[in-house]
Amino acid sequence: MYDPALPGQESKKEQELFLVMEQQHSGTEFFIDGNGVADLGLIATPGAHELTALIDSHLVRWANRKGLNKETFIIPSECPRFSSGDGKGVIKNTVRGDDLYFVVDVGNYSCKYRLFSSENSMSPDDHYQDLKRLIQAASGKAHRITVIMPLLYGSRQHRRTYRESLDCAYALQELQSMGVANIITFDAHDPRVSNAVPLMGMDNVMPTYQVMKAMFKHIPDFKPTPDSFMVISPDEGAINRNMYYASVLGVNLGMFYKRRDYSRVVNGRNPIVAHEYLGESVEGKDVFIADDIISSGESMLDIGYELKKRGAKRIFCNATYAIFTAGLAEFDKAYENGIISGVFGTNLTYRTPELLSREWFHEVDVSKYIAYFVAAINHDMSVSSIIDPHAKIEALLQRYGVK
Repeated sequence: MYDPALPGQESKKEQELFLVMEQQHSGTEFFIDGNGVADLGLIATPGAHELTALIDSHLVRWANRKGLNKETFIIPSECPRFSSGDGKGVIKNTVRGDDLYFVVDVGNYSCKYRLFSSENSMSPDDHYQDLKRLIQAASGKAHRITVIMPLLYGSRQHRRTYRESLDCAYALQELQSMGVANIITFDAHDPRVSNAVPLMGMDNVMPTYQVMKAMFKHIPDFKPTPDSFMVISPDEGAINRNMYYASVLGVNLGMFYKRRDYSRVVNGRNPIVAHEYLGESVEGKDVFIADDIISSGESMLDIGYELKKRGAKRIFCNATYAIFTAGLAEFDKAYENGIISGVFGTNLTYRTPELLSREWFHEVDVSKYIAYFVAAINHDMSVSSIIDPHAKIEALLQRYGVK
């Protein structure tokens, strides 16, 4: 909804345009008839309770506006462990005939379990196993099962080189064999992995509109015009998502490509020798760099330093999954030295309290977007307009006087 506290002196026409944009999917239209194809139920796997609660809050609000008097759509569940490490999934309420949505965060390493006398962090393998346990606990009684897995399990092992496993493709086939009808994921590392399950519904969603909305909110003087702003792809693999940003903003696109040393393997990969830049001058311009994941962050920082050498003004980084496996010290240093001006990351996976406390980190809430999908699928309505954010982005840009 329109927030008068946000910066900018919009005209009445612009305010009305933004209100129409927001109301195109108010959520309540999904509950017009009161009933979906079956009773809706949300099940949170361990580590996904925060995101599930946010999704639930939107669904409950929309349902209650239509007089359905719902307190929650969440069905209580747990995955207790035996002292030997064995586990089980338990669903505490009946789910017979329900349209179930399992929410899982395979990247939440803050979850712990005890194995004999040791306390261990849950790995992606552990989270995936708990998901399967809870699907089994439904015992084939559900009307339909959809898995909401924003960070796709095994997605970084998306192609085979010599004698290697294909974890993601096999996991998708396994879920299909267990009766999963749909998977909703966000910004898959390689969306072509959906080819492994051609008969199962799989939506790979990009939170483009949510990121841009957050940038206008957190950057007071954000004005992405061709003369003052550029989008830079960090490598050839990220070119499509950055090309989309450049296209909807109407600005120029540049790209780095990674020159690697294929004669060596360091930490499971061929080390990067240099980042080579292709594109027009970035001198005096703000720069936006988007990728699916910031892991160690080494590549993103290398590109930041290279762009500063070329005269870039401010550098804003975006990653759907900002996990910072190597810690925050290098990004703290880069922020203090004026290399980066901000990092935008979603709440689709676990963020440490330390990260959330950083001045340079800005969180992008995607829970409402997921709630739209859940409501639409539950009512067998098209999700095409939800997936395509172009109209909402155009209205957002007009609101802030960019177009």
